[in-house]
Amino acid sequence: QAQSRDIQWAVVHERENAVPWSDLLRGRVGAGTSVLRRLLLGIGTQAMQQLSGINVTSYYLPTVLISSVGLDNRTARLLAACNSVSYFLFSLIGIPNVEKWGRRKMMMYAAFGQFVCYAVITICIRYTEYPGLSPATQSQWAKASIAFFFLYYVFFGIGWQGVPWLYPTEINSLSMRTKGAALGTATNWIVNFAVVEVTPPGIASLGWRFYIIWTVLNLSFVPVVYLFYPETAGRTLEDVDRFFADNGDVFVFRDPDATASTRPAKYVAREEMLVAERDGDEDVLRRRGAREKIAKGESDEEMAFGE
Repeated sequence: QAQSRDIQWAVVHERENAVPWSDLLRGRVGAGTSVLRRLLLGIGTQAMQQLSGINVTSYYLPTVLISSVGLDNRTARLLAACNSVSYFLFSLIGIPNVEKWGRRKMMMYAAFGQFVCYAVITICIRYTEYPGLSPATQSQWAKASIAFFFLYYVFFGIGWQGVPWLYPTEINSLSMRTKGAALGTATNWIVNFAVVEVTPPGIASLGWRFYIIWTVLNLSFVPVVYLFYPETAGRTLEDVDRFFADNGDVFVFRDPDATASTRPAKYVAREEMLVAERDGDEDVLRRRGAREKIAKGESDEEMAFGE
């Protein structure tokens, strides 16, 4: 079958261009596999997930609500529990829609939504701490910030909760798939640790300014994904291998096939050709030949003859 032949091609291609860990660490990567680029793309999703500020709130939401928003301990813990339920429910939305919406769109739209939420949270906490306002006014700003903490989890749950765990297994080459997923997971926990360690002193020393960091980071993820991250939705793993084997553009936004949320026609056509070659379907082969002549600008007579 065509898919079987594609898998066989991928296995042979990766075997011939395999990169040992020692060569990877020295920067010696195999030609035609883009191992290092694919590895960094997978690691990047895991790093961005943690740098979105999710664990500023996941680990320390009661602390944030008490220290930054001014709630009492009981109310802060109750809201944190309610938020966890909301987070779980909205995370379920991404599961049936990840193929329909595509990885790129989910990451970009979610990152922009998270940016808006953190921007509003920063402004609200700024005025919650502002000494020139009455306690009643400060309380209103505090309540507004709580709403956007909840909304932040909606965007994160739909977009960045699941995609960073899926993307490294899809984008990495066959020989690096397990290693790439492992490095991505390690990156996730290393950055997680760093964020968790800096959050308490950050809130204590910077106050409302601490949230500017996460506002800026979330906004920066939008162009990063747009510029560099190829779409993997609707593709087979062999399609992804083909994209990199063909030296796909680093700036993927310039390639419509690299960003489409559905499987590009060229991969479908190639699969049809493989099936036709296997089955000896001359009609399909002739139609394919005619399309290639059209693409090359050959004469009408030649195309007619080809049909």
